[in-house]
Amino acid sequence: MHISLQNLTFRYDRDPVLREVRVDMDRGDLVALVGPNGSGKSTLIKCINGILPVREGDVLIDGTSVRSIPAVRRARLMAYVPQSEQKSVPVQVFDAVLLGRKPYIQWRPSRADLERTAEILRRLDLEDVAMREVHRLSGGQQQRVFIARALNQQPDILLLDEPTANLDLKYQMETLELLRDLARDGITVVIAMHDINMASLFANRVVMLKGGAVFASGGPEIVTAEHVEQLFGVKVRVVHDNGTRFIVPDRF
Repeated sequence: MHISLQNLTFRYDRDPVLREVRVDMDRGDLVALVGPNGSGKSTLIKCINGILPVREGDVLIDGTSVRSIPAVRRARLMAYVPQSEQKSVPVQVFDAVLLGRKPYIQWRPSRADLERTAEILRRLDLEDVAMREVHRLSGGQQQRVFIARALNQQPDILLLDEPTANLDLKYQMETLELLRDLARDGITVVIAMHDINMASLFANRVVMLKGGAVFASGGPEIVTAEHVEQLFGVKVRVVHDNGTRFIVPDRF
């Protein structure tokens, strides 16, 4: 689905956290939101899915304001994976992932709901821990459970806030490869992330935020030493390896 951010401004108090953000995201895009802490990445994601009310500017989903989309409809259109989850009552992995079917379940889960949940667990390599309690898993495994739950909503838009923060390198790569595959299948995937190299490797769109405003937006080619230095205030250089560009600190 197409997402259009139109002069989006958001403020918790008087000072705006987001300032006149104008970005378009197309169906099948994998969009990486990058920027320093406090640049507005998490807030922007919460505005897109309606967790935070938009009062200045607008968020349009296929031309319809997110403010006019009922909550149940939004839950079918968009799935959200937060950066961290609050502690809750013990629940098994299977049941946690099954919660992703909530927007579709009437009285009780159907056979199709259960089969889809089992397939999502297989796809994210969670079968072996399906009957374990989520809070007893490692941080990386828990994050994969939350991603699996989101995928179980069958969303057209998938919003993730630092989805690889607690994953080791192997699962970072596997998670980003999965998200890239989902984008290629037609889902619009929006990820807030810190790793500038991972962003340029996997995303086809990069949006750089600084001070709540769009500093730069475009393809991976905008990830230049000059932009990164201005964005993070760190001296860097570009290293090329087999045709791939990497940004590294220029301190040696």
